[in-house]
Amino acid sequence: MERPDRIGEGPSTGRRAVESDALTVHVTPQDSRPAALRGLRAAGSSCATAVRAAGWWFNSILGGQDYQRYVDHLTRNHPGCAVPTEREYWRTRHADADNNPTNRCC
Repeated sequence: MERPDRIGEGPSTGRRAVESDALTVHVTPQDSRPAALRGLRAAGSSCATAVRAAGWWFNSILGGQDYQRYVDHLTRNHPGCAVPTEREYWRTRHADADNNPTNRCC
């Protein structure tokens, strides 16, 4: 008895099931949007990725994750030490930078 290759389309997904002797595969139809809209969506996605990367770069330059890394270091290497608040950390860091200006431009 031969089995048909195409079983039918699902009403909500637009997918069709294709059966062979041992395998059922669901095939999604091609994107029906015009090529210009697909290109705009790809360009928008690329721009969003670039903006996120620039945000990450500026955040790392300005020290956005430094406090969290310091807390992780303290809890991992010095478990008995008290962990300062974020405000105390930044006050100490800026005071040290003012007292020892060797690694800054001005």
